[in-house]
Amino acid sequence: MYNKVILMGRITHDLELRTTPSGANVCTFSIAVDRRFQNKGEERKSDFFNIVAWRQQADFVCRYFSKGRMILVEGELQTRSYTDKNGANVRVTEIIADRLSFTGEKAQGGSYSDSYGAPAPSAPPQYSAAPAPAPAAAPVSDFSAAESDDDYPF
Repeated sequence: MYNKVILMGRITHDLELRTTPSGANVCTFSIAVDRRFQNKGEERKSDFFNIVAWRQQADFVCRYFSKGRMILVEGELQTRSYTDKNGANVRVTEIIADRLSFTGEKAQGGSYSDSYGAPAPSAPPQYSAAPAPAPAAAPVSDFSAAESDDDYPF
């Protein structure tokens, strides 16, 4: 069996970090993912997905992300059912996050973020190492012309 979901979208509301009675952190949020195609003259449609992150992933997402930020989510699709306070059966589909990543979008300060959340350098690093020597040219006599196109393997 295989159950893998990869989504990239924007966080739609403030993150909710809770702690279970056993002490595990859990963060729930949803993301909006634009559909690839849109009908001419219509506004682009989005799909909304509920995400659940546990333990270190929950701490990570609450520390570095907020409403409106782009996020990449990898995880498993899971459904569960419960009875609400009105006695109705409710079925919920969620993505249980295995991995949460930055997408490289510009942060609010105007700089890009790397995969660890630190701002990217504003200028490329300067290296002082000497350039590598150019490779020596092979003598022309080592190669011979093919007699026909049938001699080539492609």
